[in-house]
Amino acid sequence: MPEFGPLLHRAWPAPHTELRGGWVLRSAEGVTQRANSVWPAGPVEDLRTAVDEAESYYKARRLPPIFQVLDEPAMAALDAELDRRRYTRQSRTLIQTARVEPETVEPELVEPGTVELADAPSGEWLDLWWHMDGRTGGAGREVAVRILTGCPALYASARTADGQLAAVGRLALVGEWGGLYCMATAAAHRRQGHARRVARALMSAGAPHGVRQFWLLVTEANTGARELYEQLGFTTAGRYLFRQAPLRRFPAGC
Repeated sequence: MPEFGPLLHRAWPAPHTELRGGWVLRSAEGVTQRANSVWPAGPVEDLRTAVDEAESYYKARRLPPIFQVLDEPAMAALDAELDRRRYTRQSRTLIQTARVEPETVEPELVEPGTVELADAPSGEWLDLWWHMDGRTGGAGREVAVRILTGCPALYASARTADGQLAAVGRLALVGEWGGLYCMATAAAHRRQGHARRVARALMSAGAPHGVRQFWLLVTEANTGARELYEQLGFTTAGRYLFRQAPLRRFPAGC
């Protein structure tokens, strides 16, 4: 089993990073928690000082201090320090993995004519993912594109019989590992098998790129997606959550 921290960091690279001791401080103008959080990649000399410095880093960028904390024994001391500072717990996420042997990949999984594959996200692809990710307008979209394209990846688009874009997904290529990201289905086309086709097409397309193992991230609360991924052979191999500093309220004044 790999160390998940490096995989997650490489597959979703923040435009701005700064190394502080063994920690990587990441920022992306607030676009996604992952790209605007501390990755505690290694040990630090003084834990409280390191958290203080991280808080100053994000304060200077007008961003809330957030830590991506994997469910690992090495994170116990950091968790305790963040508890002391009353950091909240958010977005409990499962890391799921699956292995596909090259000889078991069926050519029909690509499903020509129903799933399009590309090396870069089209404007139409971005429109669907951006909207289904809960965002509106163009603010931050350019930063999102920099995150998406900061790692070699494949982009899949599933269409209906009449040519409407129904679902999209991204496969981040990190060595022999492929990460399924940005799985999104248009509201009008849910529960019609489009997400399954996108996932299977990406997994099939990863083989020629040397991908033999896959991972994905899914929130614990997303039971529908978890059911789909289990049917595709994914099992839970790790967990993480985000710890965010409490919002500070200041007294009103004139």
